[in-house]
Order: sequence, then C-alpha cells, then structure tokens
Amino acid sequence: MSNNFIDSEEFSKIDFTKANIKKGEYDNCTFLNCNFDSIHASNIQFVECEFIDCNFSNTIVKNTSFKDVTFKNCKMIGLKFNECNPFLLQFSFKDCQLNFSSFYQLKIPNTKFINCNLEEVDFTETQINNAIFENCDLKNAVFDQTNLENSDFRTAFNFIIQPNQNKLKNAKFSRNSVDGLLTEFKITIE
Repeated sequence: MSNNFIDSEEFSKIDFTKANIKKGEYDNCTFLNCNFDSIHASNIQFVECEFIDCNFSNTIVKNTSFKDVTFKNCKMIGLKFNECNPFLLQFSFKDCQLNFSSFYQLKIPNTKFINCNLEEVDFTETQINNAIFENCDLKNAVFDQTNLENSDFRTAFNFIIQPNQNKLKNAKFSRNSVDGLLTEFKITIE
C-alpha cells in the first residue's frame, strides 16, 4: 500500500468510477456528491471523514478502515461492511439508503442510524449494542444471534426480531412496534 496521506481536503463531485481514488489514509476529509459506485475502495483508511450525498452502491470495501466516519444522504446499496477492517471501526448514518448491505459479525456498538432505509440488511451475529435506529425502515432485516442490548428501536418500523434468538436486554421499543417482537408466536395484536 502506498503512503499517501491526505489531510483536511474536500473532494466535490468526483466520479471515482472514472478517476481512480488514491490508496492511502484520508484524515478529516469531506466527500461531497462523489460517485464510488461499484469501485474497488479496498485497503483505504478513512479517519474522521464525512461523506455527503455520495453513491457507494456495491463499492468493494475489503480491508477498508472507517474510523469515526459519518455518512449523510448516501446511497449505499449492497455494501459488504463485514469485509471492512474491523479495527477501530466506527461510523454513523443519517438519511442513507443501506438496503441489502451486510454488517455480519461486526462489533459496532453505539452506531447511529437516523432516517435510514435498512431493508434486507444482514445484522447476523453483529454486536450492535447501544445503537440507535431512529425512524428507520428495517423491513426484512436479519437479526440472528445479534447483540442489541440497550439499543433504541422506539421509532423504527417494519422489523421482526425474535427475542429468543437475540440479546435484547434493556433495548427500547414503542408500544406501536412491539408486534415486531411477537411475530414468531403467530398471535394477533389489535
């Protein structure tokens, strides 16, 4: 890996499907309206970076580091976050499309998802305790052997979480959404 070190730069309207992204470490950088669609963004370090209005759909992030990274209004369909570098992995998502993405087996406590579409996202065996799912659509998202302790689902919707297959101690749910915890029992709630 080359030793490019990029600090506090702003990248605006760059189509990385045409201009290759430099390998290296990006510290405190902002990416505005950039296209990473289906590119190889592997072995890159993003530290304290912000991505706004970017397209990350199907981007390859094998061994990519996301350390304290914020995504806002990004399209991130089918992203395999489970292939990222897990060391110091920390990110948050606001107004993002994350459908069909995978967080399989990651340790990502305290992650915030705000106004996100998380349809068919895989959270199998993920440690995502203390997470916030604020106003998120979790239709067909997979929770299996997932640690969701102390997580907040009060404004989340369309989720199905089986309490006997996940850790839910002190997780928060609203009365309106409690049916998503009882689906497996095939009972009617009116």
